[in-house]
Amino acid sequence: MSTNHFKQVDVAIVGAGPIGIELAACLRRANVNYIHFDAHQIGYTLTWWPRNTHFFSTTERLAIAGVPLQNNHQQRITGEDYLAYLRGVVELFDLQVNTFERVTSVERLAGGFILTTQNQAGMRYISCSNVVLAIGDMEYPNLVGIPGEELPHVSHYFRDPHDYFRRRLLIVGGKNSAAETALRCWRAGAEVTISYRRAAFDDKRIKHWILPDLLAQIEAGTISFLPETVPVAITPTHVVLQPCEEGEIDVSAEPIIHETDHVLFHTGFHGDQSLLRMVGVELVGDNRVPVFDPDTMETNVPGVYLAGTVAAGVQQRYTLFIENCHEHAGKITQALTGRWPEALGNVPQRNVELDFSQIEAN
Repeated sequence: MSTNHFKQVDVAIVGAGPIGIELAACLRRANVNYIHFDAHQIGYTLTWWPRNTHFFSTTERLAIAGVPLQNNHQQRITGEDYLAYLRGVVELFDLQVNTFERVTSVERLAGGFILTTQNQAGMRYISCSNVVLAIGDMEYPNLVGIPGEELPHVSHYFRDPHDYFRRRLLIVGGKNSAAETALRCWRAGAEVTISYRRAAFDDKRIKHWILPDLLAQIEAGTISFLPETVPVAITPTHVVLQPCEEGEIDVSAEPIIHETDHVLFHTGFHGDQSLLRMVGVELVGDNRVPVFDPDTMETNVPGVYLAGTVAAGVQQRYTLFIENCHEHAGKITQALTGRWPEALGNVPQRNVELDFSQIEAN
């Protein structure tokens, strides 16, 4: 192990999404000796959001580290707006984020940890007393696992409605993202069909201003809807859809051959929990929820903390978002320094435990 590639710090932050950046700002203000990594660019998840997609959260709930999030229209902002804001926060506090440097391993040693990282210049090693994993929960798409899912006209990422102008598009899914995508692509000139395994959309899973619009277009025939169907195979020219009942495939029913040019899955995403497992964090239940102290965000492994949506495990029904994770930065800062960061306002009066028993599958 070359000493030229060895660094010793008090805290290592892994992940530079909004909460990771917020924690870095808190630690910098508290004069904590820390180092910060991200395998990609800051706010990476937002970079593959569809263009011009608006947050459901309002600006005051998205603002981090006590820095107001202003805009010229006082309405909900887009992902592009928020990336610009995050860049501004990093510049304001001169936060040093080692972007495009992936943490490949975390090893427990007596009194601390050794992190191995990889960037384009090679490997290096970090010795630290504490590790904060702020790695999010959307690293990989939830694959369906059917023949043809790897074909080039099939995607789990919605990039831009323009891609589907005057093309036939099959959207698989029936929650908020699928509904919004269907409307945007239809208005951009696509011929849109939705395949959903349920008989009807759930008004608790689609925003109240989106669902009536979608239902109106389905009733008018401008967007096609194939309820109680699931794809079982994809070819270059068509998708084989199998009827189902209560979400379960009916193998006795005649399959539907649906001709289409593109297939877009909205089946959700999941995080990379390899570092959690590597360092010994206990993962509980079908949703692999990490064990942690809600007062400090410290896991069952002393010195390993969680910040942001990673704390919810594999979220099937989302319970953690940016807007309700800000206190994670405060709790971790307080645990490490003994003081709650002033920028985050008052110390929470109580902790609300998450009820994961109500989480439903996609």
